[in-house]
This record gives sequence, structure tokens and C-alpha cells, in this order.
Amino acid sequence: MVWRRTSKSCSQQWTCGGSSYIALLSLVLFLGRWITCNLKVVLPYFDKIVSPVSVAHFSQYKLVRLLLKRLENLGFHTCTPDMLQSLNQDMLWEKKILMGHECISLHPTDQGVMVGASFQKEGKMEERKFHCSILVASDGARSTVRNLVGINMKGEHDLQKLVSIHFMSKDLGQYLLQQRPGMLFFIFNPEAIGVLVAHDLNQGEFVLQVPYYPPQQKFEDFSSKVCKQIIFKLVGWEPVDVEVVDIKPWAMHAEVAEKFVSCNNRVILVGDAAHRFPPAGGFGMNTGIQDAHNLAWKISSLLNNIASPSIIQTYEVERRPIAISNTNLSVQNFKAAMSVPTALGLDPTMANSVHQVINSSIGSILPSSMQKAVLEGIFSIGRSQLSEFFLNEDNPIGSMRLARLRSIFHEGKSLQLQFPAEDLGFCYLEGALVADGGNRTLETEAASGHRSGPRDYIPSAKPGSRLPHMQVRALNASFSKDIFSTLDLIPGDKLEFLLIIAPVEKSYDLARSTLKVAEEFKVSLKVCIIWPEGSSDKQETGSGTKLDPWTNHIDVEEIKRSSSKSWWELCHMTSKGFILVRPDEHIAWRSDSDTLDNIVPEVERVLSLILGVEKSCV
Repeated sequence: MVWRRTSKSCSQQWTCGGSSYIALLSLVLFLGRWITCNLKVVLPYFDKIVSPVSVAHFSQYKLVRLLLKRLENLGFHTCTPDMLQSLNQDMLWEKKILMGHECISLHPTDQGVMVGASFQKEGKMEERKFHCSILVASDGARSTVRNLVGINMKGEHDLQKLVSIHFMSKDLGQYLLQQRPGMLFFIFNPEAIGVLVAHDLNQGEFVLQVPYYPPQQKFEDFSSKVCKQIIFKLVGWEPVDVEVVDIKPWAMHAEVAEKFVSCNNRVILVGDAAHRFPPAGGFGMNTGIQDAHNLAWKISSLLNNIASPSIIQTYEVERRPIAISNTNLSVQNFKAAMSVPTALGLDPTMANSVHQVINSSIGSILPSSMQKAVLEGIFSIGRSQLSEFFLNEDNPIGSMRLARLRSIFHEGKSLQLQFPAEDLGFCYLEGALVADGGNRTLETEAASGHRSGPRDYIPSAKPGSRLPHMQVRALNASFSKDIFSTLDLIPGDKLEFLLIIAPVEKSYDLARSTLKVAEEFKVSLKVCIIWPEGSSDKQETGSGTKLDPWTNHIDVEEIKRSSSKSWWELCHMTSKGFILVRPDEHIAWRSDSDTLDNIVPEVERVLSLILGVEKSCV
């Protein structure tokens, strides 16, 4: 997958696979706007209290279609190898998304990376070369690029092998809508075990995850006919309209790459290529999109000669600790989910131990057919514990297990599906920011791997945190909407930093100085002045004369919920403070304006640290 910007004599190339495709398209989308402009994206969450939009469940392939559509609207074109034959060579790669290409080689050069990609032409595999300044690898959990540059993964390997069955059944969807509406179903019965994900009950779209144990059980054995029978066994009846769309094997890992950046900042891993988690909590796709959001503004700043190449290193510095933390949490959540079958007498660790024994020297002397029969026979005996004859209140053991199961659910010790503190409250401790110390809980927990369970999201203006959400109202006509979120203050049409202040004289002084220094650093900066609620009723409300000669500013007033905090209280600051926000909505710097004696040198120091440049080099 290639996008090239020839006007700057530089290019970027991506190779993609698996759910990293989402991270890749997100990155291209962010960059596609940020090379000339920035795309504003807010992840949906939590009933519009801590985010301007609410939570949603959206299938990956539908998100891919949506991202591709947005890219097309930005002038990108999806091309197959055959379509490239008719293109003018000079314009061949510009704003092209090349399908059917796979990275097979790469060689660092003085100016970038020479990449070899294979593609099929008239039934034969051929290779074409690309020279790019930056190679962004989002080629999935088995990343070829990662292997080619020699980056190893650290963590737990092969936690479980599964078969993913994508199927359609409106009959099943309607039944569940009427009888048992839900999104995620863990199914345990004497005939089969699986996890059913309902992507769209109205359309009857499902994905079924079934554990399997090679080499005794072969992926080739999971034909459409066999998969239909598994579906029937799991749902307990035979919907007549079941249509198997796709069948794929996959392995569950909990690993993070030792490095995210290689080859002198020329090769960058994102998404599953950089980290792979158990699918417990939705961390895989969310973390990949966060990777793209973090990286896009940095690549754009580099290409626009605003930042030095060292800004790429801050991507690894910031994102790798988050990936480690999310890996630990997803493993913990996966183990919590496994407490349910364990309570029922189906300890997954025992199943894996049985499989290891059969694969050992003792079991391996048996013919493969006998190994399979032994394995499935033992599993069948284990599943028999789920029969109504055994699992009932009159059976002492069955009654005890049911009581244990009720206790797990009552105490919330099973699978958790929402992680507000991690989805919205993750904080970068160092990187392209000016840290002010404080709580390092996230770093400690990431290293230890221990969590006490899902935590509430607490808005914070600490450097590295995501800008808190609050509804505000524009006090002038410079904004397209009357009421909007503070997150919408990050523009959607350019690569721009944001300085938030209160209407305080010393803060205006700081804003004028910051605008002047930003201009010298070639950084686009907008100033937002947040007025207290009710300011629109006053006759004199506005900051035009206070910030002359600069005009890139906006006055807004708070819209507080009943008994809610003011903006500065929400940020745990006073109205004497100020907040500098990066283009990815994370806070780069904060302080109190009346504590700065030498404003200009301090702002110069801050921008130098964030962008990795010295003023003399600007």
C-alpha cells in the first residue's frame, strides 16, 4: 500500500495485513489531511458526558469501507496491479493505495528505504521496487517488515489457537433480538464450545470463535459444512438461512515489539505489527488507531520541515508503554473471562496440558488418527460436565459450580467490555511534551501487569493526557457551530497547535508571546480564550484588541452541566493557567502564566523540546 508525495521529493510506503489495516488507513487518512490539513476524529464513548459522542459497536470491515471512502474523498485512489499499467510513470504512485502488493524485501539507503513488493501479473508473481523516505509497517501480527528489520516480540506467545467463522443468519439475528439481545455470547454445552460475536443482529451478521488444537485438528477440516454443524450445535437449533462467508485460523498472543522504530527513524511499526493482544476489551483496534493518531502529526511535521527526524523517536517513547499496559490488561481480562469455564469444570489450562501431553514424545508415537481420537474423546468427556444431568441444583458438585458462577458474575470478575480510563485517560509520561511530574501509576502498573479492574476516566490537563471534553459556545462567528466540544477546537483543516487561556491580562501577554515564537518556529498556533458561563450576557466579551496583531483566536464560554465543574476546575487548574495542545489532542505543556518571568525564552525552550529543533536551526 503506497502513498507518495513527490512535490517534496519524499515518499512514504505502507504494507498492511490483519486488523493493522485499520491502523494503516487511519494513518493515511490523518496524513492525507495533515499534509495540507488535519482530520478531527473523536472516538465514541460513555453517553456524551466525557466525550461528545456515545459508544458504538462497529465491524472492522465496515470501518475499512468507511475509511477508504473518506480517503477517496481526499483524492486517493485504490488500484490493482492491472490498473497501474495505464498510468503515467511520473504520477504513478501519487495518492495511490496499491492493492495486491506484499512487501518481501527492504534495504536502508542514505535517503530512505528501498522496498521490494511482490504482486501477481497474468498468473505469475512479479516484483517492483519503491524508494521511500519512511516505511510504515502495518502488515499485521506476522509482520514481514518487522522480521526483515530484525525486531523481536516480547511477551506470551500462542495463548490459544482459534478458527474464526464469519457467517450470516437473519433467522438467528431475529431470534436473539426478540429473546436474548446482546453483543457477545460465551456458549458452553456438551457438544461444542465457542464465543459468538453479534456484529449486527438486524442483518444477522456474526463471527464465531472456536478453539482448535493442531496438528491433531487441522484447519482444513473446518469446511463450510463442518462449520455449519458447529454453529447448529452451539445455538441449539438449525437456522435454515445460515451462510458461511469466511473461515480463517488465527493464534492469540500477548506480545509487544522490542522497538517500534528502526533503520535511523526510517521504518516504523504500527498496529498489530507493533503489538498483538488477546481480543478481550477491544484493545487491538483502539491501540492501533491511537498509534496512527500519534504518528500522523509527527510525520507531517517532519515533512513540512517543522520538526527534526528525532520526533519520530517520540512515537516509540510515547506509544510503547501504552501498548505494554494494554497488553497486560488484555491478558488479565482474558484470564478473567476464562474464570467462567473454569467454574464449570472446564479449566482451559487443563485442555492445553492435555494437548501438550499428546504432542509430547509419549503421545507422538501414536498414529495421528489415534491422537485426534484421544484428544477429542478427552474433550468430549470434559464437555459432558455441562449436561443438565450434571449441572443442576440437585447435584452437589453441579450446585457448587453454579453458585461459583453466580458469584463471578455478581462480583463483576468476568470479562470486562469497557475501560474508560484506558480508552480515554491514557497518558504519555515523556516524549514530545514538557512533563510536570506527578502520578506515574500507569507506568508502574504497566511494568507489574497488575490491575484492580476497570477504572473510571478522570479528566486531566496533565501533559501527555488527552484534552478533556466540555461543551462550549462560540462568542463570535469564527466557528461553524454554535455549541461544540473543546475537542473540536483542534482544527480539521490544518496541522495546528492550540493554546487555551482564560481572559486574564497575564495570559494575554503569554498568548501574544507564544504566537510570536510559534511564527518563528513555523508552527501554526490558534489561541482559545475560555470565558466563564454567562459571559455572553455581558456587553464586552472578546479578545480581539488583546491579541493584536494576531487574529487566529476564538472566544468561547463554558456550558456547564448542572452542579458540574468549571473548565479550569475540570482540568485541576486555576484560571491563571494555560494549556498547550498538540494536533493529536494530547496536552504538550501547561503552567500558570503568572509564574513565568521570561516568557519568550521559556516558549522557545518548550517548542524546541516538543519538535526536537533549536531556534537557530528554524
